[in-house]
Amino acid sequence: MKIDIKIIKNESDFQSCLFIRKQVFIIGQNISEELELDDNLFDLNHILATINNQAVGTARWRKIDHGIKLERFAVLDEFQNMGVGKAMVNFILDYLKHDKYIYLNAQESVIKFYEKLGFISKGEIFYEANIPHQKMVFSS
Repeated sequence: MKIDIKIIKNESDFQSCLFIRKQVFIIGQNISEELELDDNLFDLNHILATINNQAVGTARWRKIDHGIKLERFAVLDEFQNMGVGKAMVNFILDYLKHDKYIYLNAQESVIKFYEKLGFISKGEIFYEANIPHQKMVFSS
C-alpha cells in the first residue's frame, strides 16, 4: 500500500482536508465546528495523504513568532494504524528540515506516537476543546 502525500494547492484538495477533519474531530471527538474550522484565521500550509487516490489523512502547519507549529493531524478511522500519520509527520519534518523550532500540541492519547518520531514533552498537560494535550517539541 502506497501512501501519497502532497502540499495542497487547490480548493478541491482543501475540501478533502476539511472533510477528514470533520469526520475525525467534529464527529469523532465532538469538537465544535467553530473551534475546529479556524483556517481563515491563519496563514497555513496543508497536506493531504491519499491511498489509491482516496483522501485518508491531513495535517497543517503555520509559522509563529518563534518557529513552526504543526496542527490538525487527522487520519480517517479505517486507515489508522497503517502508517499514514507517521508518513505525514515525516513528510512535514523533511519539508521543514531547515526550521529550528518545530512543535505541536498532542492529544494525550498520541504522546507516545510523537515521542517515537522525535518529539519531547514540555510543560504540563493542558486542556484544549476539553481534551488533555501536551506540548511537544521536535528534537532532531
